[in-house]
Amino acid sequence: MNLLIVDDEPMALEEIREVVLEVKNDICVKCCDNYMDALENAKIKKYDVAFLDISMSCMNGLEIAKNLKDINKNTNIVFITGYSEYAVEAFSINASGYILKPAKKADVKNALDNLRIPVVEDIQTGLRIKCFGNFEVFYNDEPIKFKRTLTKEVLAYLVNLKGATATTNEICAVLFGDKSNENSSKHYFRNLISDLRATLGQYNSEDIFVYKRNSFSVDVSKINCDYYKYLNYDISAVNSYMGEYMKQYSWAELTNGFLISQKWKIAFKKCNFVNKIIFIYEIVFFLTIFFKNAKICCGFVAVGVL
Repeated sequence: MNLLIVDDEPMALEEIREVVLEVKNDICVKCCDNYMDALENAKIKKYDVAFLDISMSCMNGLEIAKNLKDINKNTNIVFITGYSEYAVEAFSINASGYILKPAKKADVKNALDNLRIPVVEDIQTGLRIKCFGNFEVFYNDEPIKFKRTLTKEVLAYLVNLKGATATTNEICAVLFGDKSNENSSKHYFRNLISDLRATLGQYNSEDIFVYKRNSFSVDVSKINCDYYKYLNYDISAVNSYMGEYMKQYSWAELTNGFLISQKWKIAFKKCNFVNKIIFIYEIVFFLTIFFKNAKICCGFVAVGVL
């Protein structure tokens, strides 16, 4: 893990560095006492985490954070400051954490253990399935290309079922809608199953697909999947979920609603006091947008009726 610390007070900079290394001594730490050095270093090297003091001369930590995000959107931002009133502003840029000075080992550890964006240390070998955002399948971190778009959707639907079985009729209804009972649809579905087995076989992963007579499922014990890790309360998976799940498939919206409710529950439980404040503002923000949109929709309906 590469970590950047920015603070214009040399003593504070050294204190934070020492605390970080006490918590994780295998981290590569770079210290900068001004924003220019910090941004230049960020352009040269990829930083997984940036610990930023907020109150600095020339450019404050909030502005530095925005610039770092422009350079690398996957950099986790953790603010370290003596002023708690900046917590709401920290929320606005999706900070991973907010620590009050003097930084304590427990707070630093909590921040590093609960990063919003997971840190990938090494290339992940074998088959990996990503459900958050768009549904994607990787082998040795390279995306797998499917011959047919619907073949990929069949796998996505089975992954969504978490090992439960689905029949031919059920999957065809999802894929083809009103045309699901037509012979041409059933024939095409059989081609999709053959295509799926052949594609997985090319990557030595056919064993994840469980196929019995008119019954299809996946073996969850053999799949590295962010969705499954999330359900097991893996904090990296929880933090990687940003409100989107298999977003190219409309049938996945129900599961997405469940994940949203669970994330708020898990995240609030694991937050420290200051981050709980940020989290509450986040909930209020989402509810405000929701009711605002609902009000607009009601207005359009009323106008239409009149």
